[in-house]
Amino acid sequence: MRARVTLLSVVLVMLVITGKIIYLQFLQKGIWYHRVQTTQLAYKPIAASRGNIYADDGSLLATSLPFYTVALDPTIVSEALFQQAIVPLSQKLADFYGDAPPTYYKMRITEARNAKRKYVCLNRKCITYQEKKKMLQWPIFRQGKFKGGVIFEEQYKRYNPFQELARRTIGTHKETASTGLEYAFNKWLSGRNGQALYQKITGGNWKPVEGHTTVQPMHGGDITTTIDIQLQDVTHNSLQTVLEQTNAQHGCAIVMEVATGAIKAMANLSRMPSGKYIEAYNYAVGHQGSIEPGSIFKLVSMLALLEETGWALTEPIDTGEGKVKFYNSWMRDVKKGGYGLLTLQELFEKSSNVGFALVTQQQFGTNPQKFINYIEQLNLHRPLGIELMGEGRPYMVTPKSKSWSLITLPWLSIGYNIQLTPLQLLALYNAVANKGKMVKPRLVQSIQTADGTIQRTPIVTLKEKICSEETLGKLKIMLEGTVERGLAQRIKHGFYKIAGKTGTAEKLVNGRYTNNHLTSFAGYFPANNPRYSCIIMVDSPQGEKTRFGAEVPAPIFKDIADRLAGKDLQARIPINGLGGIQATKPLQLSNKGAINELVFLYQSLQLPLPTTLQKGVSWGTIAVTAAHATCQPAREVSSTQEVPNVLHMQLRDALFLLEKHGLEVTVVGPIQGNVCKQSLPPYQKIEANRSITITIQ
Repeated sequence: MRARVTLLSVVLVMLVITGKIIYLQFLQKGIWYHRVQTTQLAYKPIAASRGNIYADDGSLLATSLPFYTVALDPTIVSEALFQQAIVPLSQKLADFYGDAPPTYYKMRITEARNAKRKYVCLNRKCITYQEKKKMLQWPIFRQGKFKGGVIFEEQYKRYNPFQELARRTIGTHKETASTGLEYAFNKWLSGRNGQALYQKITGGNWKPVEGHTTVQPMHGGDITTTIDIQLQDVTHNSLQTVLEQTNAQHGCAIVMEVATGAIKAMANLSRMPSGKYIEAYNYAVGHQGSIEPGSIFKLVSMLALLEETGWALTEPIDTGEGKVKFYNSWMRDVKKGGYGLLTLQELFEKSSNVGFALVTQQQFGTNPQKFINYIEQLNLHRPLGIELMGEGRPYMVTPKSKSWSLITLPWLSIGYNIQLTPLQLLALYNAVANKGKMVKPRLVQSIQTADGTIQRTPIVTLKEKICSEETLGKLKIMLEGTVERGLAQRIKHGFYKIAGKTGTAEKLVNGRYTNNHLTSFAGYFPANNPRYSCIIMVDSPQGEKTRFGAEVPAPIFKDIADRLAGKDLQARIPINGLGGIQATKPLQLSNKGAINELVFLYQSLQLPLPTTLQKGVSWGTIAVTAAHATCQPAREVSSTQEVPNVLHMQLRDALFLLEKHGLEVTVVGPIQGNVCKQSLPPYQKIEANRSITITIQ
């Protein structure tokens, strides 16, 4: 009996299962087929193209370029064309991608066609627009999408034409890490994605469904920066050269337009383990760049002192033997034995730590908060609010801080116990150059939205006047004097005046000051009619002779200033070198060398060229004034047995000519400069002794 019941139960279960199968297979076939189709469909976003980032002259700093992956619907092409073209197409694909033989591509396409699969991704490697145009000339592909079945799936990738130049300032926009302008202006640059209907097919690929509504993306707007790409190149290369020479840890350089606060160049270079320098972090703005500035902060201390006392520049200051003890700590000047008695102006020009600490303690020791108030009046206690995200916040020890002690004020006066970013310090020096008006530094001059509307960024004034006119005039004299007679004499120029201040600060590591230094120079030029301000910082330069601001960053400043002055003759007011009196004769620049190279150089610097250049002249002198330019051909030696005239030539040209004539050259002096002397007189016959010594100055 039990066996019969069990058998009957099994039969009933089988009948139920069979009935359910019949019901699903035949009666509900359409319903389930539609549901499967529905679950294999999905709307996917069509990425919008990010807007462009431009330099101030319209040069592209960042743009989105279209790239494509190639797929094929092998069922569309006619049988006759397929049989005729599949072999040459497979060969083209194999040659182009180089990852598989032609037989592989032929097999994949043929199998997909036989299986009536309407989508096969030929290769996931992205191709450029130019490569796409070439592919459209290939067999089958030339029939296009509707007759040949070729599918180019578009995607955009970010591209920086100038590579490392201002890379950290331009930044990146990624899901995991976003930086620079790309991040700060993502709202305007990103645009709005569209969407299209896709169907999931064999192999997990998604194919667009034709005939369905596609919402087109709205591409991002463009931003135009204040960056001058040529000046950025000069700044980057000048900084990199010195960093490599001194094996420094990192460095930054900023050039700003005095009147507008427009940042024309911002370079940041860090040394990698390989020894190569790249733009890995924005030390000019970011919190890692916030440092104890050292002596360039003395401009603040002098401003406070002058506002408080009204002292004349001739006020005597006794610095003694260059050392003084504040409670339990000694402070020393760099010069052994000290400077003795100095005027207030000399105190600034020679940057005496002892002198600054003594006068600051004398005036503000009983009420140090008053000194702090002067710092805060200069907006140095808060961030500038620049467009870039992650700006470093200032830090300062105040009388309200737990770490304030009886020695804090003297050390604060010489740039310790306070941390500022290079850009914050530059804003202060720029204010001195800008007749006392402090403007907010800016990197973007306009935004053009997707609909063509242009929004211009205004010039923002942070403080109308940082100090009295009397104090401002004295500060300018002191800054000029630092270059004319003080620690920065090596960058004194004969054609235009530079005003600035050197800085050298011991680095604090794990709570202790070390022998590594942060060297800096901040200033502006031309001093009598400031057009540009600039700050250079070099962290931990190596070598006994490269430890100070006058030796490392100051020459970078001068190199940048020279390039800018060459680009804009009108910015230079000639100086005759006699007590700073302006010259009455117009300035003339003169360069001697290969004419074709001089022409390229002058064109690059946007200097005027002679209206006519004699044909066949390979060597000569091009002279330029603000009004006109002339070319004077050099006398050619009659044979290789005569000594060439290399006076006033740069070293490279001189070496080329002398070695071309078989002379053995010894060089005396720096590698940069012009030949001021040659041991063998020009045009004399070369004797048996073929050695010549040239002196560079």
